[in-house]
Amino acid sequence: MTASSYSSGEHVTFFEAAQPLRPWVRSQRKAVCGPITHAHLLASSAIPFVFPARGLVLDGHTEYFGDGSMRQSAPIAPAIHLGAERIVVIGAGRMHEPRDHTAVQPTPDYPSLAQIAGHALSNIFLDALAVDVERVLRINQTLSLIPEERRAQSALRPIELLVIAPSQRLDAVAARHVGDLPAPVRAMLGALGVSSSQADARSAALASYLLFEGGYTRELMALGRADTLALRDKVCRFFGWSDGGAFLPAS
Repeated sequence: MTASSYSSGEHVTFFEAAQPLRPWVRSQRKAVCGPITHAHLLASSAIPFVFPARGLVLDGHTEYFGDGSMRQSAPIAPAIHLGAERIVVIGAGRMHEPRDHTAVQPTPDYPSLAQIAGHALSNIFLDALAVDVERVLRINQTLSLIPEERRAQSALRPIELLVIAPSQRLDAVAARHVGDLPAPVRAMLGALGVSSSQADARSAALASYLLFEGGYTRELMALGRADTLALRDKVCRFFGWSDGGAFLPAS
């Protein structure tokens, strides 16, 4: 469970293990071993400016933490440090933007505050994962070129990834549900430039971080299910399952 300390500026991964594991320390990030509680969950998901910081006791004193995606330059690294060699990565945003007519096209209009805020939040919460996936794949490719006896002398090891990410832009999905938000929230977002028009996906990126409404979350779950079923063969190979049609068809 990862959170970002407003008090020290460090990126902290809290972990709990059945066997003794040595915590790791890297530039501006470190690991802390101890029991994981609901407080760590609340801290790791405290979106800045939206949810309050959470106090956690660290080294005998209290530090205040926010969302773990802040300053998270290597989101896959904690699992690797903990010994994982096969990792399921579930992304909250697309790994790559398509170069086709379905992509959001740039416009000459000056960006609204909502567009700027949505862009900044996407940079904080989404971009690092795509970059880290590319890094792992690049290291895998490099290791494959090294003779096995030489590879054994390195601390690096190949990591098998199963990446499941949305096939649609979540801001475009959010644009269809901006009208579901409570009136005070819509008024606040409207002042920042969030439009209720379903065609305006750019401004809806900010709204997507505040949409806890049932219609939006149900559509996200349906999208996740459909995207996983689209990777059915890869999922079965990764887990060593025989595809006996156990997955129910999408409703």
